[in-house]
Amino acid sequence: MTYRMLFFSIHLFNSSKRLVLVAALLLTLFSHLAVNAQTTAGKEAELVYVDPQGILRWKKSNLEASFFGVNYTVPFAYGYRSVKARGTDPEKAIDQDVYHLARLGFNAFRVHVWDTEISDSLGNLLENEHLRLFDYLVYKLKERNIKVLVTPIAFWGNGWPEKDEKTPGFSYKYGKQKALVEEAAFLAQENYLKQFLAHVNPYTKQTYEQDANIIAAEINNEPQHSGPKERTTEYVTRMVAAVRATGWKKPVFYNISESPKYADAIVKGAGVDGYSFQWYPTNLMANHSLQGNYLTHVDRYQIPFDTLAAFQNKALMVYEFDAADIAGSYMYPAMAKSFRAAGFQWATQFAYDPMATAYGNTEYQTHYLNLAFTPAKAISLLIAGKAFHQLPLRKNYGAYPSDSVFGAFRVSYRQDLSEMNTVQEFYYSNTTQTKPLDKSKLAHVAGVGSSPVVKYSGTGAYFLDKLEKGVWRLEVMPDAYFIRDPLGKASPNREVSRIQWQVQNMQVLLAELGGSFEIRAVNEGNTYSAKAKDGSFAVSPGAYILSKKKKTNWTGNKTYGNLRVNEFVAPQPYATGIYVTHDPLKEISSGQPYTISAQVVGVSAEAKVSLQVNNQAAVYKTISMQAVGAGRFTAVLPVDVLTPGQISYRILVQDGEKEATFPGNHAGNPWAWDANLSETYQSFVAAPNGHLELFNATHDRQLFVFPNLWKSDERQLLSSQQPGQLILRLTAKELPLEEQTMGLQHYIGDKLQGRVSELASFKKLVIRLKSTTGTAIPIKVNLISHQATGFSAQVSAGTAFQDIEIPLQTLQPDAFMLLPRPYPGFHPFWFTGKSSQAFNLKDVEKLQLYVVPTEQTAKGPRGFEIESIWLAK
Repeated sequence: MTYRMLFFSIHLFNSSKRLVLVAALLLTLFSHLAVNAQTTAGKEAELVYVDPQGILRWKKSNLEASFFGVNYTVPFAYGYRSVKARGTDPEKAIDQDVYHLARLGFNAFRVHVWDTEISDSLGNLLENEHLRLFDYLVYKLKERNIKVLVTPIAFWGNGWPEKDEKTPGFSYKYGKQKALVEEAAFLAQENYLKQFLAHVNPYTKQTYEQDANIIAAEINNEPQHSGPKERTTEYVTRMVAAVRATGWKKPVFYNISESPKYADAIVKGAGVDGYSFQWYPTNLMANHSLQGNYLTHVDRYQIPFDTLAAFQNKALMVYEFDAADIAGSYMYPAMAKSFRAAGFQWATQFAYDPMATAYGNTEYQTHYLNLAFTPAKAISLLIAGKAFHQLPLRKNYGAYPSDSVFGAFRVSYRQDLSEMNTVQEFYYSNTTQTKPLDKSKLAHVAGVGSSPVVKYSGTGAYFLDKLEKGVWRLEVMPDAYFIRDPLGKASPNREVSRIQWQVQNMQVLLAELGGSFEIRAVNEGNTYSAKAKDGSFAVSPGAYILSKKKKTNWTGNKTYGNLRVNEFVAPQPYATGIYVTHDPLKEISSGQPYTISAQVVGVSAEAKVSLQVNNQAAVYKTISMQAVGAGRFTAVLPVDVLTPGQISYRILVQDGEKEATFPGNHAGNPWAWDANLSETYQSFVAAPNGHLELFNATHDRQLFVFPNLWKSDERQLLSSQQPGQLILRLTAKELPLEEQTMGLQHYIGDKLQGRVSELASFKKLVIRLKSTTGTAIPIKVNLISHQATGFSAQVSAGTAFQDIEIPLQTLQPDAFMLLPRPYPGFHPFWFTGKSSQAFNLKDVEKLQLYVVPTEQTAKGPRGFEIESIWLAK
């Protein structure tokens, strides 16, 4: 009788607790036999252990260990299918992406294994392509010295963002809920864990237990426990026992943050060395890029379970984290700082996009990270990794904004910048004026944009590594441009980040290289060589040796760290056509010049870009747009066009024989007699004493509403008595028990931008709203600055619509809601900014409107209707 047949027979006739026990004992026996029968290589000594105080330490030195990196999914599910659909060999994709992970300095990898693709309903392991590719990935990570934490059970189907396929696994049969309570599901998981950990990787010739590069295991991914708590404790204990039955002596982690109400039952489970957490401080799936300062959301990581006795002295890890829906490059180091303050020693971002599909960000649209396509974010994560390794465990750096500088690190929302500055290393995610501590002692530089060390005209990332005195290796990635909202609704046919291979100018300002040095390409197929003048030279994507000497020994496959001198990986463009990205302001001031800016890609340096504008009052102009660097073109609209009313305009691009008109991307000569162009960009030009609208229910839809009111009786758009005017109606049957409020947030920074010169003349805020409860309710309106200070006033929403005027001078510093609500939901909901800051409309970015938490508002249904909010002079 085979191993699988034995288990199947026991499963069929399992009618008593005795048979269940016998089955478990037999499975344990056979798992040991399977390990002994398959193993072809020796066991390596474990690298880490958890000490009695719950600190993860290196066995060799007893020093604290720390691990930072990413999740990555190409062996499984949509990651696998999407790479195949692009005609890319998954092994080649893994080779390329793992090189970039190493290039970014990561030393940690984690992903929840899609058990549903590599098991049957009884938990028997299926030796198939998905498992082989996972083994290949594990092998390639080991070559780069990137440590692996394995999570054998995902509970997920394999579809997202597509529909789930019908897979044979136990997770498909039971689903997440039943898998955590039903006995048959317990048995299947115990069987699977033993077979999975006994499996021999054909590339390393070792089981996962024998492979020292796999340092720990996390039982499963995001278990959502229900039912009797005793059953939860039993589940944790049995799954850990199944892992230990394979001879596993490495640390075992269990997720605690996904089921906070079951924390007391989880920590009673025997054999767990640590607990795993996640952090999505900006929540998930906004379907657009978030605007505004979100450093307040990552000010600290709050752990609500630290008072449980059984939770003490356990190691802590973050299995997934991301600043979801944020395209900027300023968040990651701040998250790393908060992780370290909370006691975490492992953190892996979710999820690194495969290079083959990152042009469209289709895998998880709410996340977007790839060295080639999101260079600034990638460098920000590199810096976060350095911070995670260097910042002391459990050290607190204060509250925002005082914690924007911590140790050698700095983050800046206004500059969209992450930065690290030490004697030997200097990294920056955007152009910076910061001077390195000591240029003469630098050994590693990486960045996007320019700095006092490197002046660069391109937009891709670059790396400078000192190989020996007077010899440096330079790696330059292609230029990358966001041409559409990279975090909007995804499609394989929707390019969001454009790659361009083009020659750029670079100046390297390092004393030991001087102004004149040799530049020689070393990557395959690149034959470029040149000599710098005053440290300047032309460069295109590739890998190069910069040297004072004409000849060096740094050639070919010679290694430095876990990289090779001649390695270089970069994507080819998904598309090469002309594309213009421009978002017109809804409203601008009259009577003064106004600068229009657009990004133009897919053109040569000789391209001509112009603006065709009219003001609906018989004034027509064609204005040349000037190149200002990094694909950006600008033009100044003169005063005679900007009379009160509306302007309409198009952007015209001519590049040799190619012509295109935007919006609409219309090819051909826009002046031709048969050109059919009707689309235009439009902006309203305000009257000198005109109001400035901040919110209107008719057209402002990108709101964050708390709580998540989406049902038809909770969130409605109703017509008003005014033609064309809609009313937003929000109602909650009861307010959330903890927060005791409901409300909304709207980004208004773009609305203020077009009339910034007039902002000092506005004197009052006007709100048109009413209560839906039959009685007046207290409402706060809060204007939040980019420095993260709220300024609020309280009003009474009556039972009929009224225009409520609030003098701006009466606004007072106040706490504000953190929206979108950080996940998990046990994180702080309110933030209090620096109260010494004076109110200034120029600083305002967000508007919040919410029910004031009181004993009265906490009981029964609450709600309000709102038409609009505006500023008046």
